[in-house]
Amino acid sequence: MESYWVAVLWSLLPTVVVSLLFFFVLRSVVRADRNERKKYARIEAQERAKLGLPPRSDDGPAAPAAPRP
Repeated sequence: MESYWVAVLWSLLPTVVVSLLFFFVLRSVVRADRNERKKYARIEAQERAKLGLPPRSDDGPAAPAAPRP
């Protein structure tokens, strides 16, 4: 009976290993994307501040500035 459970373990092991590998790769891609978006937003905010533009709203694209008289 012991050899049966060893066979079950050996047959499930590759699936578990590949699933864990896929999980960690996908998690690292999502984290990298999230960090890159944060850095881009920070750089964009700094550049907008340098140009004297208002901060971007989180609702979507910034509204066009009103014409100056």
